[in-house]
Amino acid sequence: MVSVITASEPSWITPFAGLSPRCFGKLLTTLRRDGADVVHRGRQWSLPLEDRVLLVTAYWRTNLTLRQLAPLLGVSKSTAGRVINHLGPLLALQPRRRFAKGTVLIADGTLVPTRDHAIAERSKNYRYSTNHQVVIDADTRLVVVVGRSLAGNRNDCKAWEESGAKAAVGNTVTIGDGDYPGTGLVIPHRRKRGQSELPDWKEEHNKCHKQVRARVEHVFAHMKTWKILRGCRLKGDGVHHAMLGIARMHNLALAG
Repeated sequence: MVSVITASEPSWITPFAGLSPRCFGKLLTTLRRDGADVVHRGRQWSLPLEDRVLLVTAYWRTNLTLRQLAPLLGVSKSTAGRVINHLGPLLALQPRRRFAKGTVLIADGTLVPTRDHAIAERSKNYRYSTNHQVVIDADTRLVVVVGRSLAGNRNDCKAWEESGAKAAVGNTVTIGDGDYPGTGLVIPHRRKRGQSELPDWKEEHNKCHKQVRARVEHVFAHMKTWKILRGCRLKGDGVHHAMLGIARMHNLALAG
């Protein structure tokens, strides 16, 4: 079967991977350094590493079915599935373990519609979804932590701790929205019982808080140009690996 798209032709990389050829090359270098292209005994891959990475990123980027995507790379549907299952975890973002003094982070949760009802639940968008806690650096807008995926009916306040995001952040100053009371995050001022309005200085603080926190919403908007986050068909940990991989793609695209 002859392939239609290939990573050896740079013009295919940006529309199907969402990365410039330069960033795609940096990703390949890192994967090779981590041993993703090591030859093992047994049946070998029919595609070189660069085309396998293109297959996975194209799957995340376009959300085509495997029946649609596999012929574009000249492989069978089952081979495409094996490539995604093998490379997906290797493309995952590694959480930052240390933060420089004075670092400010922004946290928020986002829902990913997920068809695997074993890990998803009906959520506020009325669809079966998974909840993903994402933390970005407020200055660079790079994703630094992605928590474990949880059922979509889990509120952000509980998901913050249960996903492992809280432990990953530690004592670093982190900004959140009003859904994180009692978590230690910096959240907006709220009116107390019987209080009709906030003092002017608190309103001003809330305005600044909202402007800064909007950066994480911009990150979500960019990440969801990888369309698998608008309707994921992967099962089990597949949605979590896709979220981590897309976070890595976002960082690469942002850093250039």
